[in-house]
Amino acid sequence: MKRIGFQFRVRPDRLDEYKERHKHVWPEMLQALRQAGWHNYTLFSRTDGLIFGYFETDDSLQTALARMAATEVNARWQAFMAEFNVSTEHLDDTFVELEEYFHLD
Repeated sequence: MKRIGFQFRVRPDRLDEYKERHKHVWPEMLQALRQAGWHNYTLFSRTDGLIFGYFETDDSLQTALARMAATEVNARWQAFMAEFNVSTEHLDDTFVELEEYFHLD
């Protein structure tokens, strides 16, 4: 299992609402993530809108994102969350993968 860390930015003035929406992720979105091989998916935030994400998968970040992009529910979720993005791209398209260089285990 590969651990993937990534970051992206959301609008800082909308961060609280962005986090609130994640308390109510649609069941079909959660199912799609699991079926696409996303495990232990976790998000962290800073007050300036920087989001750090982490998940485990057997695939690369690009493959994991492509599997989600192929689902209808992901397109709806991306549209639902688009207003929080600082750019005109889908949030998934702004992920910057971080290099893992140490793991205690």
